[in-house]
Amino acid sequence: MAFAVEALTNLASSAGSVSLKSSGAGFPPARAQGPAPTPFSGLLTEAIGESGKLQDQADAAVTGLMTGSGVDVHTAMIATEKASMAFELSLAVRNKAVQAYQQVMSMQF
Repeated sequence: MAFAVEALTNLASSAGSVSLKSSGAGFPPARAQGPAPTPFSGLLTEAIGESGKLQDQADAAVTGLMTGSGVDVHTAMIATEKASMAFELSLAVRNKAVQAYQQVMSMQF
């Protein structure tokens, strides 16, 4: 769950904020100096990689549970649910990106 919240927070912060206030000279306000934002493709790559790691951890926990190597049932279930939530979040982001692409392609200029 923390991964899902972190991924959404990163996604929201990388999108930037829109300011409706106008500056006195008609120029857009200057951006605050800080680290450069991560491109969207980088965020997606990182999220998919993290999802894969969570799936590997869930596989290891289930294997450990089945072989009796000291993994508790609740630990395996938590790892499995984390992997499931990360996959569902990745799938939802992919579906929204495909939907946005289809909307842009159907626009007539």
